[in-house]
Amino acid sequence: MSEPGATGEVLALEAGELSFQTIPAVLARTAEYSARKDRDLPDNLTIDFSAVTGVDSAAVALLLDWRRMAAARGKTLAFVNLPANLMALAELYGVADLIQPRQS
Repeated sequence: MSEPGATGEVLALEAGELSFQTIPAVLARTAEYSARKDRDLPDNLTIDFSAVTGVDSAAVALLLDWRRMAAARGKTLAFVNLPANLMALAELYGVADLIQPRQS
């Protein structure tokens, strides 16, 4: 679900897990979103994780991929309401600074 944000657009992730099993579908939706709005992507995009119920290491890779795609397009990407276990995994892998969660 997307809605206008104060400084861009907010995308709320669907309820459920971000895991090795669910990431392919999320990546497919990411590609659809990017293609559909290719010329009209917001300069600032916030992704809200409040409905995410569980994660595994694939979720960390997803966030890094999203961060890379945003940087390649010159866009700003923020993550809010990240699950604590996602940040714990990012810390374990030494990439928490790359994820840069924003306090909501």
